[in-house]
Amino acid sequence: MELRVNGQTCLIQPLRNATLLMEALRGPLGLTGTHQGCDTAQCGACTVLLNGRAVKSCNVLAVQAEGAEVQTIEGMASPGEWHALQLAFSRHHALQCGFCTPGMLMRASAMKAEGVPPEPDAVRRALAGNICRCTGYEGIVAAICEWLEGGDAGL
Repeated sequence: MELRVNGQTCLIQPLRNATLLMEALRGPLGLTGTHQGCDTAQCGACTVLLNGRAVKSCNVLAVQAEGAEVQTIEGMASPGEWHALQLAFSRHHALQCGFCTPGMLMRASAMKAEGVPPEPDAVRRALAGNICRCTGYEGIVAAICEWLEGGDAGL
């Protein structure tokens, strides 16, 4: 099977039809930044971009991603550098344990293309499918608003 992940073509052993995209990313490709959380598409920890759209990779079959562009947290910035959105998360202390952070960052990165305005209520609505059990969301929302308002052009 051929997947295009983070700008590179990846060949992996044929998977059974029921293999989830999350399993393919974490297993054969070793991209463990995509976190396995609830396995029911409720928490958003496994969020990746599929052709630029935020999807929960525990709810997408790997075969559905064949021929598409998949972006994971590992592809957000160049090695040794931070993306402007990651820097905004750091400035606003938008993480504690970090488990939800990759999914939050991937979901937030899709907001620019979706036209989500840099307003707290709009960002909260757009984040509705991503759960953080540590931060109370204030720092996350502030970081995303800052980035949407003046961050770089996106991914």
